[in-house]
Amino acid sequence: MSEGAQQSPNAQPGNGSNSPASVRKDKATKLTQEEKILGKTLKKNAQLSPEDLDAVNTRKGLMQLLSTKNVNVNKALVKLRYEQELEKLQIELVKLQRSVQLQGRRLCIIFEGRDAAGKGGTIRRFIEHLNPRSARVVALNKPTDVQKGQWYFQRYVERLPDPGEITFFDRSWYNRAVVEPVMGFCTDKQYQTFLQQVPEFEHMLYEDNIEIVKFWFSISKDVQADRFESRRTDPLKQWKISPVDELAQEHWDIYTKYKEDMFSRTHTSYAPWVIVRANDKKQARLESMRHVLSVLDYDGKDDPRTHLSPDPDIVLRYHRSQLSID
Repeated sequence: MSEGAQQSPNAQPGNGSNSPASVRKDKATKLTQEEKILGKTLKKNAQLSPEDLDAVNTRKGLMQLLSTKNVNVNKALVKLRYEQELEKLQIELVKLQRSVQLQGRRLCIIFEGRDAAGKGGTIRRFIEHLNPRSARVVALNKPTDVQKGQWYFQRYVERLPDPGEITFFDRSWYNRAVVEPVMGFCTDKQYQTFLQQVPEFEHMLYEDNIEIVKFWFSISKDVQADRFESRRTDPLKQWKISPVDELAQEHWDIYTKYKEDMFSRTHTSYAPWVIVRANDKKQARLESMRHVLSVLDYDGKDDPRTHLSPDPDIVLRYHRSQLSID
């Protein structure tokens, strides 16, 4: 044995950082990525003492807490799987944004749907890890007196994406298709003019190479009622309740009529409506992301972190004959 390879006389077996004992100790104490996410879920859903919080940081302590605390393990695992899949899809969205930036593309994603359908929460997950310099959320207030005298589409045209940019519309020009006529915010003539002009307007956008994705988030009446009640009782959500929301249940059927008229008049080959069944918020978020990634090209799409085919029971292209939950 050479001099450099000789073992020190004071060396003890198993003291090396790569010894079997050390490896076993690491495995017993270090958390996997899945266990780290599960620990975060536990912290959010259970009352933990300082000692409990320390225990969550080791595998043995985490498993002991799961067995002793009043924690719904199945719910925690569902949340874990959701968070893992969300992260994979968000990585793909970052790749998409990079392609949009480098190629100077303009991407417009529209989120429509009844109140409390989950549009805003989905948009937040879409943009969570995108570069804010080239990703914008547009959520316009009611028009000013000056804007009321302008061409209806004018204030939306000003917010369309610039080259290399993605714009997310949290409600869009389609306010005039459903909300405004239901609530009496526009005249019948204005409504009819809108329905006549919007296919032509969107065709001009298409011809100018603006890529458009139009989502309608669909929820059932009882789910909407439950979400409204949650907003009323949760002090962090009370800001979401508006006078329009309070009338949504009362006007449910008339909303349905205008929604169906909107689909039949504005669903086109160049700007089709995509229905997202959103009674389950988490599924709606994941599958709407998957749809965007499946229909748009981007560098790295051939090597995705996860599958990009949306669930056809959750995301489907509008068709007159299909059954609707709203």
